[in-house]
Amino acid sequence: MAKIVNVHEAKTHLSSLLERVRAGEEIILAKNGQPYARLMPLEKPKKRRLGFMKGTVDERFFEALPEEELRAWE
Repeated sequence: MAKIVNVHEAKTHLSSLLERVRAGEEIILAKNGQPYARLMPLEKPKKRRLGFMKGTVDERFFEALPEEELRAWE
């Protein structure tokens, strides 16, 4: 269960709360006893594999598109 912390306490102890969140704990910030926000650890981004598609592009790839095609994209 997440720990509920009042905003005033959170402002006073933000560094220690962030360390607890970093360790995996979830903390709910409340104002006048009403939950407002949740502090939780960020998910680590998934590694992206670059260059996974085969093929090449030639110089035509970098040429401007014909006006007719540009209008079709609008």
